[in-house]
Amino acid sequence: MPKEKPKVAIGEVIRSYRGQRGLSQGDIERRTGLLRCYLSRVENGHTVPSLETLAKIAEAMDIGLADFFPGAETARDRDTQKMLGELSEDEIRFLSEIKKHSSTLSEGDKRLVLAMIRKMATLIPPPARKPTQRRSLY
Repeated sequence: MPKEKPKVAIGEVIRSYRGQRGLSQGDIERRTGLLRCYLSRVENGHTVPSLETLAKIAEAMDIGLADFFPGAETARDRDTQKMLGELSEDEIRFLSEIKKHSSTLSEGDKRLVLAMIRKMATLIPPPARKPTQRRSLY
């Protein structure tokens, strides 16, 4: 006897992620080439996208395909979330920018960029914190 199919309201999940990221259906249309009316039909539950289409939508919103499916979290995902929790917003933005551009780099170029970052980190000391002024008690 087949297992019961999990019920994922994929359209609601897409709308939720899109809203969290401040994206309109037009933004997704421009990033994926999918028509806005199609995206509306998906979000309203009238159409179920293929896995390929869902991957395009996920990429346009800069999320993983697994994020659309509840309970699909892996141990690696939990470790990643833990590490992200330890980063500042600026560090997360910086890493997001690198991720956007890294997909077009060859493996050799990626190693070169990483080597440059390591070299820069050892040559340039981090900015010093401003010393707090202490008041004399006398």
